[in-house]
Amino acid sequence: MAKTPLATFPTALKQLAGLGERLRLARRRRKFTAMLFAERMGISRETLRRLEKGDPSIAIGTYLRALRVLGLDKDIDAVASDDELGRKLQDIELLRS
Repeated sequence: MAKTPLATFPTALKQLAGLGERLRLARRRRKFTAMLFAERMGISRETLRRLEKGDPSIAIGTYLRALRVLGLDKDIDAVASDDELGRKLQDIELLRS
């Protein structure tokens, strides 16, 4: 049975395309060829091409491997680290009780 692709919001598609482009630029700044980078990540060149285009079907683990190979894996710690909205909602709930 074929998988039904999940709908991706246009904003998310733009963010993924931007991330892919930033990863491609980081790779090129380090003088990594696509072949070498793909080898170090343990993926095919086609998967790397799709990652650098921001393909939403690429697993998040693959993006994490790219960050690790580039030495940028510390950046992932900043994702969702400051949940301002969540804290505000929690504070409102606490004030009600």
